[in-house]
Amino acid sequence: MRKQLMVLAVAAVAFGTIQAFGATQAANTNTVSPTLVINVTVQKAVSLTLATATTCTVNAGGGGDYNINLGNVDALAVNAPTCGNKYAPTTPGTTNAAYYSDYSITPIFTSQSPTANPTITAYVSSNFAKANLTVVQSNSNPGSIAALTAMSTNVAAQTSVATGAVSGTALTRYIGVEIAPTNAAGLVGADNATVTYTLTVN
Repeated sequence: MRKQLMVLAVAAVAFGTIQAFGATQAANTNTVSPTLVINVTVQKAVSLTLATATTCTVNAGGGGDYNINLGNVDALAVNAPTCGNKYAPTTPGTTNAAYYSDYSITPIFTSQSPTANPTITAYVSSNFAKANLTVVQSNSNPGSIAALTAMSTNVAAQTSVATGAVSGTALTRYIGVEIAPTNAAGLVGADNATVTYTLTVN
C-alpha cells in the first residue's frame, strides 16, 4: 500500500498537480512564502545624562562620568567667576561665599511599569579634602546665597533633585560650592568633590 501511494505522488508531480514540497521552495510557480519567527526578550532601560545649561560647561570624563570647573574661588568672593555666578558673604569674614552654575539633567526610561513617581536623588559620594568647602545645590534658580543648601553626604538619605520626573524632559538644576572663611593650614589650592546621581522609576 505504501509503495502504491509513493507511485501516485510521483505521478501527480509528473502531471503538475502537486506544486510545493515545503515552505521554502516550490515548483511550477513563481512565488514562495516561507515564515520567520522573531524572538526577543524586552528589558527595562534607564538613562540619566548631565549637560551644559547656560553657564559653566559640563564635560564628559575628568575622573567621573561628567565634570564641571568653577575656576578660582575664595571666601570673600573677590575672584570673578570663570563661569556661572557667585554670592558674596553676608558678613565678610564670618559667613560663607558661594560660586555656582546651572546644569541640565535628563532622565529617560522605557518599558517601566508602573511610572507613577520617577525620582532623581543625589549625594556627595566623595567630598572635598579641604574642610572649608561644601557642595551646595538648588532645584530652582537661587535668588540668594541662602537658597543654596548643602547637598547630602549620606547615601541612605540623599538630596532630592526631582520628583515626578518625565522621561525625555530636561530639568535645569543648580550646583556649586560654598567657601567658609576658615583660617588654617592646607586650605588653599585645587580640590574636587564627586556627586553621584540616582534615577529611580517607581
